[in-house]
Amino acid sequence: MGAREFSFAPPSLAGDAVREYSFTAQDFDRVRKLIYARAGISLNESKQNMVYSRLSRRLRTLGVASFGHYLDQLESDAAFMAAESQEFVNALTTNLTAFFREPHHFPVLAEFLRRHAGAPGLRLWCAAASTGEEPYSLAMTLIEALGAGTSARLLATDIDTHVLEAARRGVYRLDAARQCGEARLKRFFLRGSGANEGMVRVKPEAQRLIEFEPLNLLEPGWSAQRRFAGQLDVVFIRNVMIYFDKPTQRQILERLAAVIRRGGLLFIGHSENFTDQRELFVLRGKTVYERI
Repeated sequence: MGAREFSFAPPSLAGDAVREYSFTAQDFDRVRKLIYARAGISLNESKQNMVYSRLSRRLRTLGVASFGHYLDQLESDAAFMAAESQEFVNALTTNLTAFFREPHHFPVLAEFLRRHAGAPGLRLWCAAASTGEEPYSLAMTLIEALGAGTSARLLATDIDTHVLEAARRGVYRLDAARQCGEARLKRFFLRGSGANEGMVRVKPEAQRLIEFEPLNLLEPGWSAQRRFAGQLDVVFIRNVMIYFDKPTQRQILERLAAVIRRGGLLFIGHSENFTDQRELFVLRGKTVYERI
């Protein structure tokens, strides 16, 4: 489904008179079409101010005089598109995350892992790694359930290359890491000192389980995912599908079904529901589905 046309034609969006750049309804419509084609993200009209705020930073950085000129280059200048496309996507990607977010999922994961502890080479995929809090939460759960010497591995991907750089570093504010609890904080983090006071770094025992890779879920073939031989046991793709329209959701779910082994688990976000995909997945708990 493409972005629909506006039914009204004001000269510019509300608040434009006090803005640094003119940003018209037509500009917003062009942004919607570009981000849908590039990343499958379906923006509704309530996102106009967000789009202006984030992309205006790119205009300033690039020294571009107007949204119209910026979008003209994205649409028709192949060299500019090649250089700017990832920054455009990064700017419009929303990254909300925390350690052990939606905590009801982690006991379910731990039980599944213990039940399959004898299986060689368990493979997990975190399909929206953001700045790393979720994949590190998964790695901690892996170690707690299977031990520090586990052969299980986790692929962590995101379309936003900037947040992946932060995830690879594994450095966080101490206040954010306290969400893990004091026991995990002591076991899995190193505390900073001096100039790094108030910061923590994830210990190597958890970092070693994770491979971080950029990946666009619309990318043909999911080449990064194929680095892990065989089928996946667990996929976390939480609060991602809400940004896609129904046809794109269906396409991604079919591709997920092809890479999750039968009996494997799919974890989704609290606002998502895929009970209409009964031929692919069956509900096994609160926003937890089993591949059938």
